[in-house]
Amino acid sequence: MNFMIFFVNLDKTIHCIDPMFQNGHNGHSRLRQAWSPVNVKTEKGRIPLNPSSMKITAISGSLRRQSSNTSLLHALIPLAPETMEISIFEGIGDMPHFNPDMDGDEPVPSVARFRDTIRQADGVIICTPEYAHGVPGVLKNALDCLVSSGEFVYKPVAVVSGSPIETGGEKAHQSLLMTLGMMTAELVEGGSFTVPFLNQKLRGGEMIDEELKERLKGMLGKLEEAVQLAAASGKDRFR
Repeated sequence: MNFMIFFVNLDKTIHCIDPMFQNGHNGHSRLRQAWSPVNVKTEKGRIPLNPSSMKITAISGSLRRQSSNTSLLHALIPLAPETMEISIFEGIGDMPHFNPDMDGDEPVPSVARFRDTIRQADGVIICTPEYAHGVPGVLKNALDCLVSSGEFVYKPVAVVSGSPIETGGEKAHQSLLMTLGMMTAELVEGGSFTVPFLNQKLRGGEMIDEELKERLKGMLGKLEEAVQLAAASGKDRFR
């Protein structure tokens, strides 16, 4: 069972003891100070979350030029709250096939760029189709490049799987959630779902389905809350 112990100092900064991150030499839990929305104490080289400028990186699991999932991400941007800035990362197709022999401290530029982008993001949205009952290879390959480097650890992530058929890409959805869970991503509660008949809910790159639009707004709200909670608890330090 994993648990975290929090206590608040008189200066209103929040501290926590996280048994998951133990000192390998003496076995004692590491004490770490978390960000407080009241009084933020910064570390060298670390920029705290600005509540008025939340950086979200969006990733499409499809490279297809007319991808409905990529169109959904573009349609998502104007739905975001004022505190949220969504940028779509378009470089997952540039990365080489994952090879553990090349997975060192000096990755190729395309992998280094992806790692840095995810590291700097306050949260992530992944929107993916389903190929052959699974996650598209290009998306899985990109995630494999981040397993050892840990950019997804405690990172708030929302997942949407869109499909032109009734199942909504549910098998890819479950597979992706399993992978992200293994990577210790913070899967946003209420922030992951499937979208059947996605191609019928978009027209000319714009969303025409009001029910889906409201559902996506709700997802963005949940993601916003998760990012704020991660900042308050100190989990955003593990970047």
